[in-house]
Amino acid sequence: MSTLSTHVLDTMHGCPAAGMALRLTDATGSVLFTGVTNDDGRCPDLPSPSAGQYCLHFEVAAYFRKLGVTMSEPPFLDVVPIAFGMTDDGHYHVPLLASPYSFSSYRGS
Repeated sequence: MSTLSTHVLDTMHGCPAAGMALRLTDATGSVLFTGVTNDDGRCPDLPSPSAGQYCLHFEVAAYFRKLGVTMSEPPFLDVVPIAFGMTDDGHYHVPLLASPYSFSSYRGS
């Protein structure tokens, strides 16, 4: 069985992105989980799905607006989707480094 985790870092302010909404969907677009990052920018309640294709959708614009950052309308980045695949074994860590104008992700450990 695989496990899944994420960690969101706010690169504009140099801190964990506490309070960022996210959702996990499967390959058909069905929502498997919705949640909000904790004070450390993590979401410990993410489920451990079986092998397959998934997408984590991060509500980046809403997070920065909540912090008082002036955003264009529409925002340059609104929802950041990260599509990824999982096999039957292993831990999948999907971190996100985000600002209002850029993001980066990779397979973490």
